[in-house]
Amino acid sequence: MGLQIIKPNTKIDFIGFKRKAFIISAVLILLGLGSLFMKGGPEYGIDFAGGMVVQVKFDKEVSVDELKDALKDVGLPGLIVQSFGQIDDHEVLIRTSESGISSGVVRDRINSSLETKLSGTEFEIQRLEMVGPKVGADLRTKAIEALYFAVLLIAIYISGRFEQRWFAAGIMAGGLAGGIFVLQLFGVPTAFLIFAALVITVGLCWYLKLNYALGAIVALIHDLTITVGIFSLLNKEFDLTIIAALLTIIGYSLNDTIIVFDRIRENIRGKVSKSFADTINISINQTLSRTLLTSGTTLLVVLALFLLGGGVIHDFALALLIGIGVGTYSSVFVASPVLLGFGPSSDETHTPEVESA
Repeated sequence: MGLQIIKPNTKIDFIGFKRKAFIISAVLILLGLGSLFMKGGPEYGIDFAGGMVVQVKFDKEVSVDELKDALKDVGLPGLIVQSFGQIDDHEVLIRTSESGISSGVVRDRINSSLETKLSGTEFEIQRLEMVGPKVGADLRTKAIEALYFAVLLIAIYISGRFEQRWFAAGIMAGGLAGGIFVLQLFGVPTAFLIFAALVITVGLCWYLKLNYALGAIVALIHDLTITVGIFSLLNKEFDLTIIAALLTIIGYSLNDTIIVFDRIRENIRGKVSKSFADTINISINQTLSRTLLTSGTTLLVVLALFLLGGGVIHDFALALLIGIGVGTYSSVFVASPVLLGFGPSSDETHTPEVESA
C-alpha cells in the first residue's frame, strides 16, 4: 500500500460543500472578470503588445520615482518603470511601447539620461528586447489558440476515455469546427472567437451528454479564469511565459480530475453505493491522500521557485502556485459536482452511460 496521509475510512461529505464552494468560485471569478473589464482586458507584456523592455542593474538602491524623473525627457512613449527581482538585486525593468526605432538608439538615450541625472550611481544595461506590434499581435492570437485547442483535445480525449463515445466526441469536434467557420465568415475578432468556441464546446458536451468531459472542461475554464483574474487584480503582465504556465496548469488540473473520475467510474462498476452522490463522495475520499501528496509536493517545489528563483521566473511560479492550488480545489469541488448534476440522479441505482457503451 502506498503512502497515505488520510485515513482509508475517511468519510468527508465533499458534495455537501458544493454550494459554498460554488459561491467561493463565483466570487473569485466575478472579481477577476470585473478587474479585466475595468482595465479593458489583460495587461499584455511586450511579447503580445509590442515595444521594448530594458533591464538595468544599479550598484545601490534607486527608487522608482527617481528613475521616472531621470527618464522623463528620453522621448519614449508609454514609459513604465518597475522594480525587478529581489530588493538586494537593485534591478529595474524599463518598458516602452516604442518599437519604431532601433534598440541602439534606445540604449544610447537611456544611458545618456541616467548618466546625467544619476551621476555617481553605477549601472549596467543587462538586457534589451524589442518586439514589433505585428509580431506581438500574432503571438497573442497563437497563444489564445493554443489554450483553446488544449481544452478541445482534452474534451475529445475524456469523452472517449471515460465514456467510450468517440463518435459523439467526433460530432462535437465537427459541430465546433462548423460553428467557428460560420463566425469567421462574419469577421468575428479572435478573442471573441475563442470565447465563443469555449461556449460552443461546453454546450455540445451538455447536448451530447458527454458528462465527464463537461465536468472536466468546466473545471479547466474555472481554473484559467481565476488564475487570469488574480493576475489582473495583482496588475501582473501576460507574456509567453504566463501562457506556458497556463498550459501547465491545464495539464496538472486535468491530471487531478482524471484521478478522481477514474475512481468514480471504478466505484460505479463496483456498485459501492446506490446513490451517485455517495459514490462520488466515496471516490473523492479514496483519492484524497494521493491528491494532497501530489499537489503538496508540487506546490513546495513551485514555492521554492517563487521565493528563490529570481525575477525572471517569478510571475511564472506565481501563476503555477495559483493554478495548481485552484486546480486541486476544482477537481473536488467543481468537476465532481458538475458530473453529479448532469450524470445519474442521486436516487438512481443503475450505472451511467459508460457501463452500456
